[in-house]
Amino acid sequence: MMRPGPFLATAAVVLLCAFAQEPTPIASRVVDPQREPITMHWKDKQGKVIGNIGALKAMLHAQGQQLIFGMNGGMYTADHGPVGLYIENGRILHRIDRRTEGRGNFHMQPNGVFGVYTDGTAFVKTTAAMQDMRDVRYATQSGPMLVAGGIVNKNFTPGSKNLHIRNGVGVRSDGHVVFAISREPVNFHDFATWFKQQGCDNALYLDGAVSKAYIPEQASGMDGELGVLIAVATGW
Repeated sequence: MMRPGPFLATAAVVLLCAFAQEPTPIASRVVDPQREPITMHWKDKQGKVIGNIGALKAMLHAQGQQLIFGMNGGMYTADHGPVGLYIENGRILHRIDRRTEGRGNFHMQPNGVFGVYTDGTAFVKTTAAMQDMRDVRYATQSGPMLVAGGIVNKNFTPGSKNLHIRNGVGVRSDGHVVFAISREPVNFHDFATWFKQQGCDNALYLDGAVSKAYIPEQASGMDGELGVLIAVATGW
């Protein structure tokens, strides 16, 4: 029986290394909203805040649906309610916040809204541009905008030491939605630049530090005490 020589052994190691890719600093999921409907959830049928992705997965399973993607959908109040605009199944459950001054990331300008129209088209718009609520099936407001009109938010500082786990959402020119969460602390400028590199002319920051996402084979954060949740599920 022939034994592999040094060259063959080295080649095998190189081949193995080629398939052993290091995880990227950012976990992401690209969704075609026309093929994979995006939904948003806050409370269950009993009026109780769902709270986290694990509970959302269990709730959907009980309804005959399988969660294939989940992410927290923005900032929340002390009682886990939406901070700004929240629309679920065409109903405005919390009004839009148009204040341009205030503390925290939510009010860093411009802030914005991520949503889905009744025809399945997804959008990210600045709050100022969000004037017409007709035909909006789902929407959640957060801030700041990471990218607006193809330009990274000018309030962000390159090389900033303000590092956190962060999650956000952007929409590409082809209508596909890019959801992302950092695997390690990242600053706003680098996170926004990543979205621009993915082809997102508009992208919105959802939250940081407490952020969770369920992206099979990439990230799995099923716990926490959150507010609005974004989902993609099968079995509608």
